[in-house]
Amino acid sequence: MDEEVVLDLNQIRAVRVLGRGAMASVFLVSAAPGSRLPTLFALKVFDKQSAAKPHALRRARWELSLLSRLSAAPGDHHHPFLPSLLGSVETPDLLAWAIPFCPGGDLHALRRSLSPSNEEAFSADAIRFYLSEIVTALAHLHSMRVAYRDLKPENVLLRSSGHIMLADFDLSRHLPARSTTHSSLPPPLPSDNHSHAPRRKLTRVFSFGAADDQIKKGRSARVSPASRRRTSSSSISKSREGSGGDDERSFSFVGTEEYVAPEVVRGEGHGFAVDWWALGILAYEMAYGQTPFRGRNRKETLRNILTLPPMFPGRRRTDLTDIIERLVVKDPERRLGFSGGAEEVKAHPFFDGVKWELLPEIGTKEIHRAARRYNATHPDAVSGISKLIHSRTELEDSVHPSNLKPEFQPVQCPHVAKSITPHNANRSK
Repeated sequence: MDEEVVLDLNQIRAVRVLGRGAMASVFLVSAAPGSRLPTLFALKVFDKQSAAKPHALRRARWELSLLSRLSAAPGDHHHPFLPSLLGSVETPDLLAWAIPFCPGGDLHALRRSLSPSNEEAFSADAIRFYLSEIVTALAHLHSMRVAYRDLKPENVLLRSSGHIMLADFDLSRHLPARSTTHSSLPPPLPSDNHSHAPRRKLTRVFSFGAADDQIKKGRSARVSPASRRRTSSSSISKSREGSGGDDERSFSFVGTEEYVAPEVVRGEGHGFAVDWWALGILAYEMAYGQTPFRGRNRKETLRNILTLPPMFPGRRRTDLTDIIERLVVKDPERRLGFSGGAEEVKAHPFFDGVKWELLPEIGTKEIHRAARRYNATHPDAVSGISKLIHSRTELEDSVHPSNLKPEFQPVQCPHVAKSITPHNANRSK
């Protein structure tokens, strides 16, 4: 990786809030002219002062360290479907890092835009395309002995090119090479007892225009704007996480409940197979507009995950229904991908004809064509995709430093996301 950029908080300005999660807020940020950073990028900010759980900072440090590893390829040869670390900064109040901005939003937003009625919106070709890129990204993570553990549509971002980028790695976990069912702690990281930049409050970190329209909530960037996020649980059930040792089994109950694997619900040790389960749930949701085991409440959803088979509308069996069934097998040792990893998943007939090595070279027109439904009942589908994944130029022009208003108001500390999110951000969709 090129020399890592240390972010200068005086040289960047937050344009809008892109999303917020359990640990951090994500901002669309504009860099000053002449900066080594892109004109626009996403900045994830962890507020140390408002961290509710003791392991939260540790998770943030783990995510930052993983992003650094993902960016460690020589030159510019970063993985095409995973984020690169553009820079980072730490003060006594916050830990923040920059990653590429994805103006296309996420798969959840894309499906909603194509099918507001919540029915199916993706053709088999489109599902094949997106799943191929996700499988490629998961294969790379698994080769690094990292289980992602938080795959869902909101975490699959769309770049301006239409290709995907996985996001949010705070729930990911390193697994030792000798076992796929045991998990090690994230590598030890530097403690807080080191020299910092001069202490500064969050009130001085970001500046916004005085007008309300300067802080409109964005639909893109962090895959899950607060108004519609399916929360990823980081609660610990029977957990030994954080007590030390590579020989511990991971009993962490993490992930979004509709996507969580049966072995996680049962409190068993789990490994890479949880990602293949989540891939099957994602494929089902893309095909049918809902997840297969969703119940009336959390308890019923988890019971369905343990006891019910996936139900498919109609009687016609296809390669798509077959791969979903093989991915959502309750027993992880019988699940597609458990024995042979990503290569086993790639070998399924659903992916016949995929030129894996050429995926990053697919152009925008081909992506549009793949996203069109077979029956073409949504004539605006392609134009909808275009609007989602081709807004970068217009957005960059609108937030160029020369176009920003000179008068600014500071963000209120310490609850960054809460204070700058518009009052109507939680309106129902």
